[in-house]
Amino acid sequence: MRSLDAPGSRLLDLWARLSPLPGGRWIFHRALARMVPYTGALGARVVTLEPGRAVVELVERHGVRNHLRSIHAVALANMAELASGTAMLTALPAGVRGIVTRIEIEYLKKARGTITARSEVSLPLIDGPMELYPEASLTDADGDVVARARVTWKVQPLGVPAALPAGHTA
Repeated sequence: MRSLDAPGSRLLDLWARLSPLPGGRWIFHRALARMVPYTGALGARVVTLEPGRAVVELVERHGVRNHLRSIHAVALANMAELASGTAMLTALPAGVRGIVTRIEIEYLKKARGTITARSEVSLPLIDGPMELYPEASLTDADGDVVARARVTWKVQPLGVPAALPAGHTA
C-alpha cells in the first residue's frame, strides 16, 4: 500500500530535526546518501531546505573535476537535479507522486571553487497527470551563473491513471 503522505515530508522533518544540531547536517547528508546513493556520491551538501525551496553547495575536489581543471558537466547536472528535486519533492502535496523524465542544462562558464545550486518551486493545483518544469541556477563564489537547468517532472495524484501515449488504448 502506498503512503498518501507528502513525498518530501520525511525530508523536511529530518532536516528540521537535524540541521540545528551540532553535526546534524552531516547526519542529514548521510541519511540522504542512504536514500539516494548516486546523489550521495556527489558530495554536495544541502544548505537550505524549505517547502518548495532548496539550496545545495558543492566544493570542488579531485573526484568531481574534469580534464579542464573545473567541475565536470555531469556533476553540475547531478547537483542541479538534487536542488530542483528536493525543492520539488518538498513542494508536492500529500497524495501526489512525481518522477523526473528529462533534464536540460546549459553550461555558461567553467565551474570552479564552491558552486551553489538554488531552486524554488511553486505548484499549480495538481488534479490530474501533468508535467512541471522546476529550474535550478548554479553560481560560483563570485555570484556568476555557471549553469542553468530545467527539469521535467511528470506528476499525478495517486489513484489517477497515467495518460497513455498517443495511439495507445486501454
